[in-house]
Amino acid sequence: MTTPEDPAAQAWDPRRLPDLTGRRYLVTGANRGLGFFASEQLSGAGAHVIMSGRSPNRLAAAKTALLRRNPDASVETILLDTSNLGSVRAAAASIRTARRLDGLLLNAGIVHPPKERETTRDGHEIVLATNVLGHFALAGALLTTLADTARTHGVARLVWLGSMSAALWRYDPVDPQLVDTYTPWRAYVQSKIATGSLGFEADRKLSAAGVPVQSIVAHPGYSISGRTRGIRGVNEPTRATRFTDNLQTPITQSKEHGAWPLVRALADPSVVGGQYWGPRFVAKGAPRASTPPAITTDPEIAARLWASAEEATGIHWPLRAARG
Repeated sequence: MTTPEDPAAQAWDPRRLPDLTGRRYLVTGANRGLGFFASEQLSGAGAHVIMSGRSPNRLAAAKTALLRRNPDASVETILLDTSNLGSVRAAAASIRTARRLDGLLLNAGIVHPPKERETTRDGHEIVLATNVLGHFALAGALLTTLADTARTHGVARLVWLGSMSAALWRYDPVDPQLVDTYTPWRAYVQSKIATGSLGFEADRKLSAAGVPVQSIVAHPGYSISGRTRGIRGVNEPTRATRFTDNLQTPITQSKEHGAWPLVRALADPSVVGGQYWGPRFVAKGAPRASTPPAITTDPEIAARLWASAEEATGIHWPLRAARG
């Protein structure tokens, strides 16, 4: 396993990525924030990026903004609402037609949950559906495509978006749907615990089944819009937000820098399945391998969440078929 002290790890420069020409990545929630900047960084290194989101207007604005900065970028957009399982299935079917897929960045999510519990048309609590269930279903639907790519081109990856919040509170998600215990904070933290748990469990299952796809969890530290450059249609913080966010400069960073660990987990050949990547100083800094929150590495909790995700989505990952 490569560590941050190894030469390969030290050589990684997030401002000068290796040539990614020929690779094809899907980024969920790519119309703003971390997803936009990850898309910009990947496409800037030569990769073809499928930018996905639920709003056609916002996607169009994001694509325009990206191409304005890099006219030679190879990008396309696809509608994908991770809170809607029908939308997930439709997008996956479309993406599979191109056959090659080097990685999924499972980034889309609700950061500011509603004050009262809301459910999706599928009947699931909306934060869980958006942050967790849609990504679980998407990864399962595209698993054989990823595995075929790995056999042909050497590696394919799933990168799940973790959060520092998963280490702040030990919420054992015994009620993932929060039917009786909903609060906005609990909804967000439990979704991030579930995301990390499923990401690590996925790598265990893929490895045990002999599927050549790696699963990694990465988190952006404390990345905020007020410390991020303004981009029309993508990041337009108010003056008040700029002022407030800049007061937190010692413990925060831009979303552009927050995307660094995500991109490294997706594209660095030295990264290993089952790792946890984040900023060097937890909240900010260059990307490095880190120690994951303990609750996300508990196999018993992970197995329970996996079974719950299968039941909620109706998706059972085709591990046997993906083995080839």
